[in-house]
Order: sequence, then C-alpha cells, then structure tokens
Amino acid sequence: MSTQSDIREFLASRRAKITPRQAGLPAYGGRRRVPGLRREEVALLAGVSIDYYVRLERGHLAGASDEVLHAVATALQLDEAERAHLFDLARAAAKRPARRTGRPRGPLPDSVLRVLHSMTDSPAFIRNGRLDILATNRLGRALYSPAFPDRDTRTANIARFQFLDPDGHDFFPDWEESLNTTVSLLRTEVGRAPGDSGLTGLIGELVTRSEEFRTAWAKHNVRLHHTGRKAFRHPAIGEITLDFDAMELPAQPGLTLTAYSAPPHTPDHDKLLLLAAWAATEVSPQETVDPALPDRRV
Repeated sequence: MSTQSDIREFLASRRAKITPRQAGLPAYGGRRRVPGLRREEVALLAGVSIDYYVRLERGHLAGASDEVLHAVATALQLDEAERAHLFDLARAAAKRPARRTGRPRGPLPDSVLRVLHSMTDSPAFIRNGRLDILATNRLGRALYSPAFPDRDTRTANIARFQFLDPDGHDFFPDWEESLNTTVSLLRTEVGRAPGDSGLTGLIGELVTRSEEFRTAWAKHNVRLHHTGRKAFRHPAIGEITLDFDAMELPAQPGLTLTAYSAPPHTPDHDKLLLLAAWAATEVSPQETVDPALPDRRV
C-alpha cells in the first residue's frame, strides 16, 4: 500500500460514483467515456484548474490547502467519513503526524477496565483501529467467543476471524453488510495511521488470502461506526440482533469501547439473558484480562 496510490484510487472511485445530473451539471448528448464525472468537471465544481486537479488525483495532496480539500470534497459530494478520510490522506501525503495510533503504549488504565467490567448487563469490548479485541467484559467475551481460538487466548482480530476463519461467515448472518463495515473501518484506519506496520501486515494477509476482502477493499469505501444494529449467529443461543454504541476513548487515542444492548421485554433481550446464563458457566474472569497484564485479574 502507498499513500499516493490510495489517494489516486480513492478520488477516482468517488468521481466515478457521481453523474453530471447529480452534480447539477448539464447533461450533454453522446456516450461518455468514463463513469461518473470527468476530471475537468470536478475541477470546475471545485474552482481549481484542470491541471491542478489532475495533479491532486495522481496522489499529490501534499501542500493542498484546507480550502482546496474542502472544495474537492464538496464537488465529489463526500459524506462525513469520506471527507475525514480525504484529510487523513492529505496529512499522510505531507508526512504530518497521524491523528491517532492503533494502540497506546502500556496496559489499559485500571479506570478504563473498571468501567468495562462494571457493564454487567451489556456485552462490551475495547478494540483498536486494526479491530484487535484488546479486552472484554464477561458478556463481551461470551458474545465473541467463536472469534477466540481457545480458552487461553485473550486477544482476537475481528477481521481475521471474519474472513479467514471457517466459522466467521456463519457468525455474521448479515454477511454483506458486515463484510462492508469491516473493510470500510480498516480502510478508514489506513488513512488515519498510514505508518502502522501491524495494520499494513493485516491488510496484506487479508488481501492475499480472501477474495471477498480483496474485492471489497478495491472499492475504497470508508465509514464512521458510532451507533447502529448488528446481527450475530451465536453457537449457544442462536441468532440475536443488538443495538451497539461505539465510544472512542479520548485519553487512549485509537481505542474504542463498544457496548451492545437490547430493548427490555424483547426476544433479543431474552437472548441476552440466555447469553449471560451461558457465560456464567463457560467464561472465566481470567479470559477477559487485558492482554498487556497477564498476571492480573479484572
């Protein structure tokens, strides 16, 4: 992966998604040679010269002002996640410090772990931008138990489980939606942390070993993932659909705490109670320890 090629392919893919009609441009007759907008049309909409826009789309975002980046984002009708990704790519091209890193140095603070384990009625876990699960509460470990190779394993990677583990496909019943979410989150993180060697290695492994990942990765889609609903097919309780809220930890750059819940008196809430009963006998406290603290119990 290179920042220059990421910029080139991202801008070209966004340009291909917009028709002249959607951009408010007159529709000329005849067959168009490219899908979506032409480069000169984006330049016109952004208020820059065609030569300058071509240079930007070739990957030369270093030195582009915020005003130009905002103008290009508006011309391409980028959403919030795409706009942030464009600025991340420009930051990477200029070799300015990344907005955040994939994992802080040292163990998770006791206060964060106490918050995590105080959530006794909701499955919850802490992950980094590479989608490594770094710590869970008991229900979180129970929910994601298929992603952990064995009882002694304290970390798992959601993307690696989803695309490379035979059980991954069955665990996510809304496969296409889940697939696109995972790939988009990793694509977003590439812009945020271009120097993360662990992330680069993970992407390389997934691109090499999974055709589904490779196809989705080529689309250059990005997204923010703060709240929504997610379905699971758990081997002990069957299918369950839960609301999720993902909260970034300001004092721990790059880490996100995700918690799941279900409205009371619903079938999914009843399934959560079944999961809790299963966890009480199948998940030990040791399995939820922060992996940076192998001798501690939380």
